This record gives sequence, structure tokens and C-alpha cells, in this order.
Amino acid sequence: MKHLLKMLDLSGEQILEILSLADQLKYEQKHGIPHKHLSGKTLGMIFEKASTRTRVSFETGMYQLGGYALFLSSQELQMGRGEPIEDTARVLSRYLDGIMIRTFKQSDVEMLASYGTIPVINGLTDDSHPCQVLADLMTIREYKNKLEGLKLCFIGDGNNMANSLTAGGLKVGMNVSVCVPEGYEPSEGVLNFTKEYKDAFELVREPLKAAENADVMVTDVWSSMGKESEAEKRKKDFIGYQISSEVMKAAKPDAMVLHCLPAHKGEEITEEVFEKHAEQIFDESENRLHAQKAVMVKLMG
Repeated sequence: MKHLLKMLDLSGEQILEILSLADQLKYEQKHGIPHKHLSGKTLGMIFEKASTRTRVSFETGMYQLGGYALFLSSQELQMGRGEPIEDTARVLSRYLDGIMIRTFKQSDVEMLASYGTIPVINGLTDDSHPCQVLADLMTIREYKNKLEGLKLCFIGDGNNMANSLTAGGLKVGMNVSVCVPEGYEPSEGVLNFTKEYKDAFELVREPLKAAENADVMVTDVWSSMGKESEAEKRKKDFIGYQISSEVMKAAKPDAMVLHCLPAHKGEEITEEVFEKHAEQIFDESENRLHAQKAVMVKLMG
């Protein structure tokens, strides 16, 4: 494992190794046990998209691991003024020990990794959100004590979260049901990957059918960052694609609910369902810190 670019790149064994290390680091943090695995190391954090959780969790995580995180906005980098990504990658590789990038194009992340000589971590692209899904899987395992055999249901847009949840869930032995309106399916690459898991994956249009006997319900905002101009059209297309009390009745009685945040209550999830499962959702948010620390230790330690 040289980089974390997308969930499709990881094996099930690698995912579980990251989760186990994240569990260990979380335990040590909660009990005041020092774990300065990255003492003297520096992480460059490139942000072309705004962030709350990603910046705070990576910056805090590096501090707890004994390293230093350097914030780099697109306005401050020559990359944002026309310098080729491949040149930026080769320059930053001379200064840093790792790069985290939160951007729009998956190809930009892949190019950084291709031309650089240090680990690259995908903090989010339009195609993939591996850090969030590692935190999701960590949270599911905390609550359910296992992953294999559980049914995960995603309702909403076939976006970066749907792509990464599908790949990650299937690789660790989960059954995955993705429910999206026509025209909003996960990426072609992910759908091709699911052909290896015919008995464990389904793409459906009816939320009640998708949620049937689910152990875990997941959703995300209908309009991801960069698609705000499509917001009104998307609201019409996504009517009914909401995690509501009615949809939850189709899931198992002890089903948990996850949302990567920020949530638009009343759209992709009702306020009632959100608040009923708020502890799970905010545990999920906290676990971004621990899962990302595990990734950084694996790649930079």
C-alpha cells in the first residue's frame, strides 16, 4: 500500500488492517497513551474544496501522531496558477513526507501519486471518498462487532460516497444495496467491479425494497459540492429518495444510520431519523480522525 486513492485499490485484508490499527490508535488516544509514530514527519494538505471535518481531523491527527500538517489552499499554490500537477508533485516530494488532497477530479489525485515519490491520500474527489468510508466501516464494526454478512443500504445520489461504500462494503464481505434515481448511478468502474459480487450487490430504484432487512442505512446530500447549480433539478429528481421513519421500518429493528455530514435535514434524511441516530452519526464523524491516523501511519510511518 503506497497511497490511498480509492477503495477499489485496497484489498479486503488491507481495509481490515487499517480498521484494526484505527481501533488501537483510538484506544490509545482515549487512554492518554502516546503514539508519536510520525514524529518529525510533515503532511502537506492541499484544499481545492472547502472543508470542516477533513482539515480538522487531518491536522489534529498529525499533531497527535507527533508530526506537522501544513495547510495549502489552491489560491496559494502555483498549481492553481497554471503549474502542471506533475511538477507540483515532484517539488512537494522534496519537502514533505506525504500529501493529502481534497479536490474535484480523481485524475488530479492519480497524477500526484504517479509523479510524486511520497504517499498521496485522497481526502475527497467527485469520484471517491475513501477516508470517509474507512471511518464508516470502523463505526459499523464498533456497533455491530462485525462487517461480514451485514447488509448495507445506501439511498441517494450515486456519488463519491456510493462508489466508495459499494467497493469497501463488498471487499469486507458485506451485502450492498444501492438505491438511486435513474441517471444517478455509481460510476461505470464501480458497477463493473460489482459484477464479481453478483449475489452480494443490487442496484434498485425503490427505497423500501432497498432497505429491506438492512443492518446499516447510509445517505448523503443530494447536491455535492460543485453541483450547487443543479440543486433545484436534483431536489425534484430525488423526491422519495430519503431515509425516513417509513423507510426505516423496512430495515431491521436495530438498524443503524450513518451520514457523512453536513446533513440537509428534510431532504436526504428526516430530522426525526437523524436525531434518533445522532450518536451513531457523530461517532462516525469522530472516527474520521482515528481512521485517517491509521492511514497516515500505514503510509508514512
